[in-house]
Amino acid sequence: MTRRGRPLPSAPIEDRLVGMTTRSATIERVCAAITRGRQPQAAALLTAEYPFVATTKAARRYSELEMQRVFLRDGFLDRYCGARLVFPGTLRLLSQLLPVEFPAHKNWKMSESHPAFWELFPTIDHVVPVARGGLDDASNWVTTSMLRNSAKAHWTLEELGWRLHAPAPSEQWDGLTGWFLERTETHPELLASPYLRRWRGAALRARNVV
Repeated sequence: MTRRGRPLPSAPIEDRLVGMTTRSATIERVCAAITRGRQPQAAALLTAEYPFVATTKAARRYSELEMQRVFLRDGFLDRYCGARLVFPGTLRLLSQLLPVEFPAHKNWKMSESHPAFWELFPTIDHVVPVARGGLDDASNWVTTSMLRNSAKAHWTLEELGWRLHAPAPSEQWDGLTGWFLERTETHPELLASPYLRRWRGAALRARNVV
């Protein structure tokens, strides 16, 4: 899968091809068994070689403070690829200052928002999906972009061939949180937006606990 011509992290192509070829061969054998009238054998093949694993939908809404703490802990790095991400308040403030060049749809409609809100907007993801038995606590939370969060869904890192990158000190990169705080301090009129006020409050509180 790609976004604007950039490939997502993946396993070595040889490993992925072997896995895909093996799975497609299983489907071929299942179809052959059905053709021969051996549907129980087809079912057994799927169960043994390419089983369906049921998942449950796990909805979770994090507070801005919870998210900011994780973002700072990870140094605003996308833990699935190592790329630097940008503080949500900064991205939204830019859309307020440069609405034509940096648009943001009020309901995050991607066709009407700048691609940065897909590629650089940080989110929290569960390394081991909750739907697959993962814990919903900070030990299983990592920072990643909206793009990779969407791509990962209920897959495990092993299934995708991804790896977890090490966090970095937030002193190296704070996602331009500092710029946002300074700008809104000197221009308080920018905080007419409740969204920006919430993120400013979260950024200030997180500084005292991280």
